[in-house]
Amino acid sequence: MIQSSKPRKQRKFRFTAPLHERQHFVHAHVDKQLREKLKIKKRSVQISKGDTVKVIKGVKKGATGKVVKVDLKRVKVFIDSATRKNAKGKESNIPINVSNVYITDLNLGDKLRVAKLNVSKAVLEAETKKANAAKSADATTAAVAPEKSTEAAKE
Repeated sequence: MIQSSKPRKQRKFRFTAPLHERQHFVHAHVDKQLREKLKIKKRSVQISKGDTVKVIKGVKKGATGKVVKVDLKRVKVFIDSATRKNAKGKESNIPINVSNVYITDLNLGDKLRVAKLNVSKAVLEAETKKANAAKSADATTAAVAPEKSTEAAKE
């Protein structure tokens, strides 16, 4: 990481850092209740696609949403709920600085990430059961919805 105490060299390091070192620049604080729930000892964790974050500064302050994309080159995060319309009316995601967000829910789909965070197995099993129940509920509502539309079309 940064070895110099000179601000000029620190800025140069951050600007010219390769992508594998820029991963360290996209860490954000984890919500205190989430840390207690998952029993995570780290205060900040690397943001990844699928995490739920809340914006605490800037134009979209208070917005909560899932991370759609993490841009390591620009050190920005794109959230599904923070969008803007261009002149043609097309919506696009707004880049938000990583320092302006905190993580409210982690994406625990990656086994390596779970192992790195030292999430307890009991908590992880409860999270996966809850996620599976939500998926099955979504599948049943999706299966019921097309039947209603076909009945309306027959009438």
